[in-house]
Amino acid sequence: MASLIVGAGFSGAVIARELAEAGLPSTVIDSRDHIAGNCHTERCAETGVMVHRYGPHIFHTDDAEVWDYVTSRATFMPYRNQVKSTARGAVYSMPINLHTINQFFGRTMRPGEAQAFIASRATPPATTPAANFEEQALQMVGPEIYEAFFKGYTEKQWGLSPRALPASILKRLPMRFNYDDNYFSHRFQGIPEQGYTDLVARLLDHPAITTQLNTPYDPGMAAGADHIFWSGALDGYFGFCLGRLGYRTLDFERFTDTGDHQGCAVMNYPDPDVPYTRITEHKHFAPWESHERTVCYREYARAAGPGDIPYYPIRLSAEQTLLAEYEALARAEPNVTFVGRLGTYRYLEMDVTIREALNTARAFLAGRAR
Repeated sequence: MASLIVGAGFSGAVIARELAEAGLPSTVIDSRDHIAGNCHTERCAETGVMVHRYGPHIFHTDDAEVWDYVTSRATFMPYRNQVKSTARGAVYSMPINLHTINQFFGRTMRPGEAQAFIASRATPPATTPAANFEEQALQMVGPEIYEAFFKGYTEKQWGLSPRALPASILKRLPMRFNYDDNYFSHRFQGIPEQGYTDLVARLLDHPAITTQLNTPYDPGMAAGADHIFWSGALDGYFGFCLGRLGYRTLDFERFTDTGDHQGCAVMNYPDPDVPYTRITEHKHFAPWESHERTVCYREYARAAGPGDIPYYPIRLSAEQTLLAEYEALARAEPNVTFVGRLGTYRYLEMDVTIREALNTARAFLAGRAR
């Protein structure tokens, strides 16, 4: 019998490919009408621009094997993620760097001077680690930068006070005392020239892999599979029997324009009176192409309800308790492996998703060989 892989995103496609190259057939199903999950890219018929339908994705990693894995299957073009932020009537460079600091405070400080200046503004670290996002921000950047760039954006993105969010969210964001405005610092960075859907299609292009779209999972399918790799929602596999895990979702407001709308790929809007979090202009995610028209999206974050596409796991205390209960059910489920962002209820970058999928497939194959 073939394995059943639920979800045609990176997790499912990588596992299917690894099994196929080992001589094991699999069927990959997805409830949507396309492959590649939330990484799905497609040409806009009106403008010709390659659009990241569910929000932009930039591939970045320090994992050389993962980088070799994806670049051996698709041509990747170099890409630097240079984000801007419109705050209080001015445009700033993100992440927070020496240019941002000097511009915001009207100074011309050198790196050491800026570091000392920010340290003098910051709330002195407490004897214990920061208890929440706000405390971490005040310790890291001080009240002025926190209020201008982080507080409003965070409230819109998460629908919560920063005091209710864990400090770990802010710890992932870089802060630099030089003029480096590349959002990521990984060795390998790029975007596939023909988009992510083309890359996933190449992974699924094997005679041992059958892909079925517009095909929601039905529990009766388990009888025809020797193993299930589940990359759907963890709580969804169990029919939400214990309740729903919390997610944030995004609504996209699409609009087109002529020429260049905003001059960059991503413009953040942290001011609390602006209802959206950012505007993305997708022609800038493929600077090697040229288009007369442009397609943009305003992003609005809100709580995910039944039927919404889940984007960001909330993972606050209530969800952590519920997650532990679902994880116990998952461990007890025979012949099912839960993978990916939804299957493990974690926010995963693409490279980590691929790494974990490779590790999962290899462990599965090693177990069969014993």
